[in-house]
Amino acid sequence: MPIGFEPMLNHLPAWMLVLFRIAGIFFMAPVFGSTTIPVRFRMLLSVAVACCVYPMLIEPGRQAMPNVMPIVANGMFFWTMAPAVAMEMLIGVLIGFGASLPIFGMQVGGRIVDQQMGLGIAGVYNPEVGEEVGVISEFFFMLSLTIFILIGGLRVVLTTLVGSFNHIPLGTYMVDGNIIDLLIGLCQAMFELGLRVSAPLLCLFFLLTISMGFIARTVPQLNILSIGFTVRIVCGVLIVLGALGVMFSVFEHDLHVLLRRLSVFFAP
Repeated sequence: MPIGFEPMLNHLPAWMLVLFRIAGIFFMAPVFGSTTIPVRFRMLLSVAVACCVYPMLIEPGRQAMPNVMPIVANGMFFWTMAPAVAMEMLIGVLIGFGASLPIFGMQVGGRIVDQQMGLGIAGVYNPEVGEEVGVISEFFFMLSLTIFILIGGLRVVLTTLVGSFNHIPLGTYMVDGNIIDLLIGLCQAMFELGLRVSAPLLCLFFLLTISMGFIARTVPQLNILSIGFTVRIVCGVLIVLGALGVMFSVFEHDLHVLLRRLSVFFAP
């Protein structure tokens, strides 16, 4: 008895929606969306993950896909699926973007430190952002990315994405005020993290600037401008090394909080 492809083709529209939701994290999520990974590899990974996730969603009793049968029955074509595909990809992009914000916050703090230390000109190229960044900013980025991997951030992103199919069934997502409030809150937490990380350096450089001003007034023979840059760099490196544990303890705490907010919103 010949076996046709009709049963498989009936599942193609729903599988494509699953694929595009999963593909969203391969654009924005840390590590998954890294530009150092070739696009073809990211596409193949998204297809592989979709093939693993889709069979779990069509189990009897699952409420993740209430619109699958109407999609199959109506014979939805690719061009009529464009709005649904866009919304599904937006979900993955939002999850990946939210998970990336703590790392961006560390980069913001590193940029502030670079500017205060006078290292803003001595930049290195970061392919993740496509531009040159300061040495301290790149150092914070690499360490924060390492901590993100070590504490299981990748597992949380995938778990949140898979759990979102139960909370947000395929083809039902609509942008509303709740997602806007979530993004505003996450961005606010990102900038707050950057300021908290750079606060010790800002206080140090404030006191250092006042001290050098007093020295310049009391010892006018001393060329404070020529030694000021060296003093700021040396003091900045010492305080960064001394406060490194506290900085990344703050980062780890905020990372847990932000990932928990994402999980509660998309996969409660």
